[in-house]
Amino acid sequence: MDVSAISSNDDEDITPAVVIKDIARHQLVKLGAAGLSLEAVSRDSGIPVADVEAVFPHRDDLLTALVIDAYDASAEAMEEADGAATGAGASGGARLLAVTRALRQWSFENTAEFTLIYGSPVPDYHAPQDTVPSASRTPAVLAGIVRSSLEAGELVPPRRAVPGPPLLLPEAVQLFGGAPDAPFSDIIERGIVLWSNLIGLLVFQVFSRTHDSVRDEAAFFDYAIAVAAESIGLEVPPAENTD
Repeated sequence: MDVSAISSNDDEDITPAVVIKDIARHQLVKLGAAGLSLEAVSRDSGIPVADVEAVFPHRDDLLTALVIDAYDASAEAMEEADGAATGAGASGGARLLAVTRALRQWSFENTAEFTLIYGSPVPDYHAPQDTVPSASRTPAVLAGIVRSSLEAGELVPPRRAVPGPPLLLPEAVQLFGGAPDAPFSDIIERGIVLWSNLIGLLVFQVFSRTHDSVRDEAAFFDYAIAVAAESIGLEVPPAENTD
């Protein structure tokens, strides 16, 4: 990769860390996260490895920075889509479709980064707590939509509640803004199911698991989101355009 092309950018805020991370993202595309190393970044960039290590002492430090950036970038795409949909007066279901479409678009445009945060674990790498705030932004967008839809009376009560005592950690309740009363007392658990369905659907589409099953993957994505939304009592209007 031509480092001078990055260094000559008019943006005065470019730092060595920004340059190194940009080169590392190209390494993710070529080698995958398991193949990423400070030596590989140095070799492909021409930056002495000592200079790379001065910014990211270990490979895991660089991986963590890339993980945080990926979570932040994907969440920002969702937040921007939600802001636009909310500003246009969209319903909760239409907001949900808008943010999930935005995450889908980001995922296809940044496949290496999507794979880094949602693909197979990187051998010998364990994400530190530093990544948690950024990783929480995606479920926070979904929780915000569900919460506002609940407060607006847009949710249909479930036909039956999730049985047994609550299965939630305090952090999940805090993220949602508190546990609601019946008949929506299990809405947080249902929201986690929606979140996991979204990520699983994206994994299937990004890694080409649905291309040989459906004629129109984008349309199928919208349909799947509408079906998943039914589990939390939210209707996604099929004819509503949120683009």
